[in-house]
Amino acid sequence: MNAGLDQEQPDDQFFNPDALSAAIASGQISQSRIDDMVTRILHAMYQVGVFNQPPGVDALDPALIAADEDIAQTVEEQGAVLLKNANGQLPLNPAQLKSIAVIGSHADIGVLSGGGSAQITPTEGIALMEGYPAVPGWSRVIWDPSPPLQWIQAAAPGTTVTYDDGTDPTSAASLAAKADVVIVFVSQWASEGMDLPLLTFTDVIHPVPIDQDAMVSIVAAANPHTIVVMENGGAQVLTWLNDVSAVLEAWFPGIRGGQAIANILFGKVNPSGKLPITFPASVDQLPRPSIPGYVGITESFTTDYTEGLLVGYKWFDAMDYPPEFPFGFGLSYTTFQFSNVALKNNLSSATNPNFQVTFDLTNTGAMAGAEVAQVYLALPEDGEPPKRLVGWQKVLLTPGQQQSVTVEVDQNDSSHPLSYWDTNSSSWPLGPGTYTVYVGNSSAMPALQVAGTFTIGM
Repeated sequence: MNAGLDQEQPDDQFFNPDALSAAIASGQISQSRIDDMVTRILHAMYQVGVFNQPPGVDALDPALIAADEDIAQTVEEQGAVLLKNANGQLPLNPAQLKSIAVIGSHADIGVLSGGGSAQITPTEGIALMEGYPAVPGWSRVIWDPSPPLQWIQAAAPGTTVTYDDGTDPTSAASLAAKADVVIVFVSQWASEGMDLPLLTFTDVIHPVPIDQDAMVSIVAAANPHTIVVMENGGAQVLTWLNDVSAVLEAWFPGIRGGQAIANILFGKVNPSGKLPITFPASVDQLPRPSIPGYVGITESFTTDYTEGLLVGYKWFDAMDYPPEFPFGFGLSYTTFQFSNVALKNNLSSATNPNFQVTFDLTNTGAMAGAEVAQVYLALPEDGEPPKRLVGWQKVLLTPGQQQSVTVEVDQNDSSHPLSYWDTNSSSWPLGPGTYTVYVGNSSAMPALQVAGTFTIGM
């Protein structure tokens, strides 16, 4: 508490009533520090309206549940990331399809929920619970009752939609060969308190894991019009990427995941999500292709993170590794163009610089959609990563529409976007030298252009 912790979660080793009362009584913790903690906690609760809900509201009121699930569906529709769409395979046009094969990952009954703190029991009940307690970790594996199969059929009412569970690749390939289009669902359950042994889709749920990657490859060989929908919580190595026509990263889709996935696949929703992580082309690109000391999914071991600041896309930039999919990447059913990019720098004081990137963003395609414009900054300080994300803006445009956009980056921001951390002074100084500003729609250099440069302290 004296070091700044306001809450202890999920355990209460130090903040349990007995320990806390004893610490206050002994003078280890001051009453003013307690007041400070409570003030911050309550301030956040008031800021988001926790106390605005009238007393006596029934949390199981169908209207409230429906409103919450609407939000869940919107989050999934906005957060899913289209990773590949060869030859415009998506969106699907039901009028052009006589048959669709849906394969794998219990798509006939629901979608996968993330484990641990991300997991809740759906109001409608659990579609399937499996693995526990045989699965490593402490969390049950829950499937939410939102079956993609049902909603794919609803989106294509005149099309024959069939299902195979994917556990027998030969059976799945046989079904795939007879269909106009195949939609394969693959999944990787995960939770805090455990590690994944691999970045491939070899699940940890079953005593004998299902090799989903091999199944995808076999199905894709039987039908080149194979679409893969991924339900997972992190980066994966996609061994079958070149064999399939489209890939949708759905993450853990939530209680309306089936509806949201169908809406994206059939173009009712234009995907606009961007990757918050980097997908490596292979594990050999990672700081540790294998983890020294790793002995099991839930066993303790020690790792020294010697890469320091070079985390995520910063590691790939520094090592000049081309990832499979870079941080910030995500396709759309339409296209966008950046033009008239300019940099305006304001040095309001020597210690508080800020800058604005201005540009015109145009929807050059035939469908309404949203683009996420991203601003990156390269600092002059030695030892800093090549560039860092310092600002972004999501812009919704109709076909042909152009909008002038300004993204402002201010040193007063709590993230100190223009500074580096000095361990000697325990402060965030500004390094003298030239700063380079980039703008684009992902962290990868081909997707970025230089907006301009400015100099501080020289």
